[in-house]
Amino acid sequence: MKDDRFSAIRQHLFSHGYSSIQEIADAVGASPATIRRDLLALEAEGAISRTHGGARIAESAGIEVAFEVREQRNLAAKRAIGDAAFETIRPHSAIFLDAGTTVLQVARRIRLNPLPLSVFTNCVTVAQVLMDVRDLKITLLGGHLRPQNASMVGSLAEDMLDRLWFDQLFLGAGAVAEDCCIYSLDEQEAQLNAKMLSRASVRNLLVDSSKFGQRLTYKVAGLSADIGIITDDGLDSAWTTRLQDAGCTPRLVAGNGADVIALASRA
Repeated sequence: MKDDRFSAIRQHLFSHGYSSIQEIADAVGASPATIRRDLLALEAEGAISRTHGGARIAESAGIEVAFEVREQRNLAAKRAIGDAAFETIRPHSAIFLDAGTTVLQVARRIRLNPLPLSVFTNCVTVAQVLMDVRDLKITLLGGHLRPQNASMVGSLAEDMLDRLWFDQLFLGAGAVAEDCCIYSLDEQEAQLNAKMLSRASVRNLLVDSSKFGQRLTYKVAGLSADIGIITDDGLDSAWTTRLQDAGCTPRLVAGNGADVIALASRA
């Protein structure tokens, strides 16, 4: 019961940002006194930061919140991005779906509208979502399991990638910093992501707008014109300009899944 409440608190703070104790109590159906005790415990774990009268997720503390909690953050935008990415997939192709929560929405879309595909992934959750879908051949990379991201990483996974080539890669990101580089919280994840980028003909970065302007510890790669970016229309104009200056033409989708907008390159 307590674990469920902790998960609900983390999910609420991810979705709503800073919240008062009363707002959290109303959201999870507990008393303010119980929430105060829960916040003390979550702060001790490094998951949240308490402030006077409330709390927020400790995103800068290097703590990776559980995959299933992160999946719910900005879910409408992630689904819209996943829908747009799905529309680019060609039947009878080989695609790679990485372990990002936005990329997971592509897998969920494939499950709804199956295509004949060879799907490779390092994400256990993606493999579970797709494992009984008709017309799919699923390959899960071997390696070391990172439970925080439900992902397979390490030298075994990297060696396997060396023997593979994909028509399309769909890659998520923990952060895209002001230097227009992709960053990850985990060193092995960053190394594997970089390897993925070198093994695909078409490379797609699927990332919701909240990830821009953030920075994590380990660099994956710099953005360039040959990496397609699909994000939501919450991306501000300064970031649009910065990406275009880096040679990228981001594709924006409405966060509610409405019309897709392709930004024209500046002259």
